[in-house]
Amino acid sequence: MTPQLNIMGYLNRSEVNGPGCRAVVWVQGCWRECPDCFNPASWSLAVNQLVSVEELAERILSEPANQGVTFSGGEPFLQATALAALAKQIKTAGLNVMSFTGYTLSELRSPKAPEGAVDLLNQLDILIDGPYVSALAIHKPDSPVSSRNQRLHIFNPAFADKIDWASDQTEIHILKDGTYVFTGFRGQMDVDIHNT
Repeated sequence: MTPQLNIMGYLNRSEVNGPGCRAVVWVQGCWRECPDCFNPASWSLAVNQLVSVEELAERILSEPANQGVTFSGGEPFLQATALAALAKQIKTAGLNVMSFTGYTLSELRSPKAPEGAVDLLNQLDILIDGPYVSALAIHKPDSPVSSRNQRLHIFNPAFADKIDWASDQTEIHILKDGTYVFTGFRGQMDVDIHNT
């Protein structure tokens, strides 16, 4: 049976969610419900958009600008088995893979880790771990993490000098149908964006 992912959203050609130009997959479902979460719409564990690993891999690889993919959420490690399968296909094609998670790396390596956590860790080039804590928020143009408790783990040494994004960067993607995707951390921005 083809593994499926329950996703909240997908975006091509982002430059604020990891190194270079990349696709972003926001998974659906997270039990943490962190105050001031960037994506509270991702909390529900109910089915949002079911997509097969093969279909998502094809979508990512069909955009020539994508150099990699970032898993965000929601909590990616709640769907670690399917994301590991997706990551394997992406890496076979020469792209890199990174993920955000509310878990710490030690929790993901423990016996209590979600199913498939080690398989997904083995596919990652970069991991940013730890829950977002608004009282520890960082608003700096040179920090790839959003709060001081979070840690950047570079598993692939080729990326040691490629940490070229910052947690206070944002992008707005206006889609053909007039809707938009606002990605990155709004931080201290005082803006009100409406879909018109």
